[in-house]
Amino acid sequence: MRVALVVFLAIHFNFPCERGDDITLYRRSESALQKYSIFSLARNALSRHENWREAWRSPEPKPAYDVVIVGGGGHGLATAYYLAKEHKITNVAVVEKGWLGGGNTGRNTTIVRSNYLWDESAGLYEHSLKLWEGLSQKLNFNVMFSQRGVLNLAHNLHDLRELSRRVNANRLNGIDSEILDTEGVKEFCPLIDTSETLRYPVLGASLQRRGGVARHDAVAWGYARAADALGVDIIQNCEVTGILRDGDVVQGLETSRGTIKTNKVGVVVAGHCSVLANMAGFRLPIESHPLQALVSEPVKPVLHCVVMSNAVHAYISQSDKGELVIGAGIDSYVSYSQSGGFDVVEDTLRAVVELFPMFSRMRMLRQWGGIVDICPDASPIIGKTPVQGLYFNCGWGTGGFKATPGSGNVFAHTIAHDEPHPLNAPFALDRFTTGALVDEHGAAAVAH
Repeated sequence: MRVALVVFLAIHFNFPCERGDDITLYRRSESALQKYSIFSLARNALSRHENWREAWRSPEPKPAYDVVIVGGGGHGLATAYYLAKEHKITNVAVVEKGWLGGGNTGRNTTIVRSNYLWDESAGLYEHSLKLWEGLSQKLNFNVMFSQRGVLNLAHNLHDLRELSRRVNANRLNGIDSEILDTEGVKEFCPLIDTSETLRYPVLGASLQRRGGVARHDAVAWGYARAADALGVDIIQNCEVTGILRDGDVVQGLETSRGTIKTNKVGVVVAGHCSVLANMAGFRLPIESHPLQALVSEPVKPVLHCVVMSNAVHAYISQSDKGELVIGAGIDSYVSYSQSGGFDVVEDTLRAVVELFPMFSRMRMLRQWGGIVDICPDASPIIGKTPVQGLYFNCGWGTGGFKATPGSGNVFAHTIAHDEPHPLNAPFALDRFTTGALVDEHGAAAVAH
């Protein structure tokens, strides 16, 4: 009982801990348990948090900063953290028009993987996955990264050939990936219906065992707290209303909380990057679409991996709270709506029930939508723009959450040195004029 209580406190209250099993967590958290007794926790709970220390400061904007990051989601906060941590640039502000993690960071299905086809994508996403594997320790904040494995199902001969090609490409890039036959899929995920009479029978799958899920809000909070501790100002409820320029050089930002001067601006606003680009006087080759997700009522743990299917347009995992987290494909129309159409939900649930008949009697708890920016090649834009000192990180489609640590890491390098990191150099804006596209429509699975 005591071990269980210590582990609970380590996970849910983010006491310092190392990776490892319950005994390791117990040993690292024993002193924390003595300090934070159950009576202390009860007392603080009854105080309605009045005496709790804030996880990060809420300062007023300064007149000027060395760098301003626009967007307080995972990517923006990660960028600010790595600017301070790795490049020693601490006079940084993160401005967010709402609350931290209130955009796409809080509106996704939290899947993490790196099994992309092309070398350029594989390098960037694998870099991110390696950062995920040590992120809780680096931030001293439990982001609840669970490497439970990601299955991509094959329903016909073409799917099998395509997945085999991707698995071979992954292996050449040193990324763990393997092909499973039908029996192997059933063994790894016994809940899947693999009968031959299905409309889309399961002929096999690719498997990345290091893939999994993480806790989206914990990622935002962990990066926010760590960046704040390094001196970064995190300013919420601060909407950017204009970008100040002197010719082709950025001079600062007009915001709802006043003018902020700076020579470097990094824009990381998933869903609204085209709006910010328009403020700066140029256009981006991007479309914005609603993307829906939904969760079921909570049940005991039954699904121990992530399952994705392109043919039937659905992907599913189970959260730490027991909810089935279900993702769909994008709505076909261009919109900034965060609701989406009911027909997509209906088609997605029909597909999930076909794969998992035992879920047919479960009730859906809630549904939501996010806004995804999609480039013509289904790959992101990370780099410089026609305006000197203005950098954009956008166009992630449905792949943004999994890239959070790697995206912030290479974007910080790009801003600090005014030159791209080797991993994000292929994702520059000028690829749409040179024709050097990175076509990842297939690896993005159901999204495009």
